Amino acid sequence: MGLLKNIEWKSPSKNIIVHKLDLKNDYISKGSVLTVREGQAAIFCHKGKMADVFLPGFYKLDTHSIPVLTKMMSWKYGFENPFKSDVYFVATQQFTNYKWGTVNPILVRDKDFGAVQVRGFGTYSFKVDDPFIFMQELSGAHSTFRTEEITDYLRSKVVMAVTDAIGESKIPILDMAGNVMELSRVVEDAMQPDFNKLGVRLTKFNFENFSLPDDIQKALNERTIMGMKRETLDVHMTLAQADALKAAAANPGAGNMMGPMMGMGMGVGMGNMMGNMMGQQMQNMPGGLGGGAQKLPCAKCGAKLTPGAKFCYECGAPTGESCPKCKASVKPGAKFCPECGTSLQVTCPKCGASVSAGTKFCPDCGSKI
Repeated sequence: MGLLKNIEWKSPSKNIIVHKLDLKNDYISKGSVLTVREGQAAIFCHKGKMADVFLPGFYKLDTHSIPVLTKMMSWKYGFENPFKSDVYFVATQQFTNYKWGTVNPILVRDKDFGAVQVRGFGTYSFKVDDPFIFMQELSGAHSTFRTEEITDYLRSKVVMAVTDAIGESKIPILDMAGNVMELSRVVEDAMQPDFNKLGVRLTKFNFENFSLPDDIQKALNERTIMGMKRETLDVHMTLAQADALKAAAANPGAGNMMGPMMGMGMGVGMGNMMGNMMGQQMQNMPGGLGGGAQKLPCAKCGAKLTPGAKFCYECGAPTGESCPKCKASVKPGAKFCPECGTSLQVTCPKCGASVSAGTKFCPDCGSKI
C-alpha cells in the first residue's frame, strides 16, 4: 500500500480541461498535503459523488479540510487513516482563440438589397467558472476531458446566438462591418446564461468578418466606385461639353453634328445644353445660319426675303441691284457704282426723297419715278 504525501497535477497539455489522478493502489493518509496551482481546481469524489472542492492553494488534509468527505464516509471520530478517493483536477484558465463560423448562410432582410444570405466568422474564448457544475453537467466520471469534447457543443451555441442576433438587429448590410463590436456584445450577452448552466463563462467573443454572395459583393463594389466618382462627375461633364463645342466650332458642318453627338450617348441634358449654346453661336456667325439671321425686304413689293435669295417669291423681281450704266452688281443702299462711279441715287419728282437708281416707285409717296 502506497501512501500519498503530496497530491498535485502538472498539466502536460494545454487542451486538457479535466484530469483524473491515477491513484492505482495509493491511499491518502492523514499527513498528505494537496497543492492546487493557479488556473486549477481540485475535486474529491467518493463512489462517483463529488465532495470537497479546493481552489488554488496549499492544503493539509485532515477532518477540517475535507468536511464533506468526512460526512459521506461517516467517520465517527474524524479523519480515518488511510482512505481512498478519486481526485479530479479541473483547468480553470482561459482557453482562447477558438474559431466559429456559420455553416449555413443566415437570411437577412435588407431594405436596399432585399433578402440577402450572410455568413459570419470569428473567434471566442472561454473558461471553467464553476468546476463543481462543470463536472456535473459535462465531464462526469471521465478520466480525461479535453477541449475537443466541448468546443463543438459550444460552437453550436455560438452560431445559434449569432443567427438570432443578426436576424433581430435589423442592421443594413452596408453597416454591418461598422457594427461588429455592438453585435459581439449582443451575442455575448445572449449566450452567457446558457454557458452559466454548464459552469462555463464566455470570456471573449469576436466577429472577424462578414461574407456576402458574389453578386451582392459586386453590386457593393460598383456602388462604392460610383460614389467615389460622383464628386467629380459634374467637372467631367463640363469638360466634355467644352471639348464637343470646340470640335463643333472647328467643323464647317457644325449644324449637322447634333444628331451624331446625341447618338453617342452624350445625354439628354447635355444635348439640350449644347443645342442652345450652338444655336446662339450660329446666329452670331457671319452671314447667318438657319432662321436666326435678319430677313431683308424685296425692293419692288416689300416681301421679307430669306438672305441669299436671288428672286422675290412674291413678285419674281430680282433681289440684287445693278448699276444703270454698266450693269455691275452693287450692294443695296450704295450711292455710287464701284465699277464706273455712276451715281446710284435719284430724287423723287414729287416728294424729293432720295431713292436708289432703277427704282420704279418712290417708297415714301408711291409716285412713279
